[in-house]
Amino acid sequence: MALFATSNDRFVRQRELVPADRLTELTATVIGVGAIGRQVALQLAAIGVQKVQLVDFDRVDETNITTQGYLANDVGVLKVHATADAIACLDPAIEVSPIGGRFSPKTEDGAVVFCCVDSIETRAAIWRSVGRRTTFWADGRMLGEVIRVLVAANEPSRRHYPTTLFGASEAEPGRCTARSTIYTANIAGLMVHQFARWLRGQQVDADTTFNLLAAEFVVSRPL
Repeated sequence: MALFATSNDRFVRQRELVPADRLTELTATVIGVGAIGRQVALQLAAIGVQKVQLVDFDRVDETNITTQGYLANDVGVLKVHATADAIACLDPAIEVSPIGGRFSPKTEDGAVVFCCVDSIETRAAIWRSVGRRTTFWADGRMLGEVIRVLVAANEPSRRHYPTTLFGASEAEPGRCTARSTIYTANIAGLMVHQFARWLRGQQVDADTTFNLLAAEFVVSRPL
């Protein structure tokens, strides 16, 4: 019978891709732990972020099992608490701070922010409040089988991001996650990938759109 080598270091396979020393220095704030935000939070925990802050006022309902990856036992529980429990199962050493309420300018946040809310107005308000004091900002937007990832982590991308905060009258009617699937939400890994690139000191993609239905992948790097 073949024996397989084991390691007590769960990070051994990603060591060359995700700088562990950078992860110990920062707190990652995930605002909105719905379809995209929950996936982001779990992936951040998986790659080794040691301090995670979760912000959301909503509770889990039955539709969230299908589209957001929550469990049947989570129904009725605040999403931040259900996600915190999932992170604890993954790695109990991670320090998780769940905030069961809406984000406000008084909310303390980390230097790394993942904005995963479902309205343009809320994104714009959060950006005005904390965007300029973050070192890494990622915004995930999803509608049906299309996901858009926006990153602000250098001057060109910081100039580009506000141009995407169009008025509500220009947006497609309905919340971003009114039509959603778990397989589209899982592409939230694109956000964590951009974060890993930033950790390595590599150039980030300011604006990425992945349209599953049309099989289109569009990347923009403003100068």
